[in-house]
Amino acid sequence: MGVTDPTGPVMDRDEVDRALARLGAEHEAIETSLLALQDHAGRRLLEGAELTGTTRERWTSADASITLLWAYFDAYTDALRSAREIRARRRWSSREDLVELTELLRGESVTVAGSASAAANAPTLLSAGGRLSERFSLETLVDRMNELYATSLDMVVTADAVWSALPARIDLLAAELQRTRKLAHSVGVRPGEHPSGDDLERITRILTKLREDVVSDPLGFWVPAQGSSAPGGGRPDTTAYDRQARALEEVRREIDAVLTVRQDAEARLITLRDVLSRADRTLAEARTARGEVLAKIAATEVPVVSGPPTALQEQLATAAEYRRSAQWHRLSPLLESLEQKAEDELLRARESLTAVTAPLAVRAELRGRLDAYKAKMARHGLAEDPFLIERYDAARRMLWSAPCDLRVAEQAVLRYQQAAAEALGAPRVPQQSGPEDRRGPGA
Repeated sequence: MGVTDPTGPVMDRDEVDRALARLGAEHEAIETSLLALQDHAGRRLLEGAELTGTTRERWTSADASITLLWAYFDAYTDALRSAREIRARRRWSSREDLVELTELLRGESVTVAGSASAAANAPTLLSAGGRLSERFSLETLVDRMNELYATSLDMVVTADAVWSALPARIDLLAAELQRTRKLAHSVGVRPGEHPSGDDLERITRILTKLREDVVSDPLGFWVPAQGSSAPGGGRPDTTAYDRQARALEEVRREIDAVLTVRQDAEARLITLRDVLSRADRTLAEARTARGEVLAKIAATEVPVVSGPPTALQEQLATAAEYRRSAQWHRLSPLLESLEQKAEDELLRARESLTAVTAPLAVRAELRGRLDAYKAKMARHGLAEDPFLIERYDAARRMLWSAPCDLRVAEQAVLRYQQAAAEALGAPRVPQQSGPEDRRGPGA
């Protein structure tokens, strides 16, 4: 919409003709804009909708503004028609005609009579204090129409943008929700039996309420653009929708996990039985090894070996029952927990076996070290050295006797190493306790 020229002296014929041509083009542009607003899909939806909240308040004002717009436009049309009739009286307008045209085109010559409801509901700034009739110049009248048109169009465009975006997206999400609910029911994920079933019911309620709110109060779901004055500047607020979409995605992942359990439950149960069986065998081996250590190794503490994982075996039996009764939603978390516990149990059994057999490993290392030094002495031609034979026999008797005192046996091996080093002329092997004693192991 345009703006007329400001008032001034009496216009001449050329000025009048130019003003009428401009006003005619302006009139056509205003009419086109008003008809477009009248036919706007958003305005038609607003007229037929049961509105609430902010939208109802703003539509009451916007509807009154549109009514005033048409009243202003009719007055504008009448004023333009009158000016054209005066100009058409004669080819060369008289001064009286020019004075009349100047007053009509530039003065406050337009009277607008508005309805009581329109005047009451239109914005205070634009309704001139609630008066039922007003006088305008054509310039002021166009300014009023511009303001009313901008606020009305902004409201209509905003509501239409929300209605065009959110309800369709909510409907698509609701359709996906229904498919997910059917799939969830097929695997036993139902309200009251599984948390995801409760989540689906909650999402359904929230989406239903969200759609009702969007349809009745679209302006409540609009985020205006910062610094924008264009009609409809901003975007629909999808925060509530996005939150439910994420919640549904989490439920779908849970359902997928349950479906995965249904597909490979037997294989996972077999693997679990194998892991627990290996843990049980390892613990049995550790208990046997402990008895052997207690019989063969003296003066050492051997850790106690725990019994078989009976609690895990009971849970495994429960998981097998869930599979037989197709309770996949219960089997899924149980299998995940059991798999981690079974691996932990196997690791604990292996650590127990390692701790129990540690003294035997120390004895084996000492035996290997003793034989390695004996072989070394043989390569150097010292195998028949009486002193080395005496030290070797003393260490061997300790390492191959039962029960074996590892601390005494280790000292005997060190004494043999020292004697071997001296026989080879190498630096002595330092003792771990006490000075060197060449009197033999019985000293």
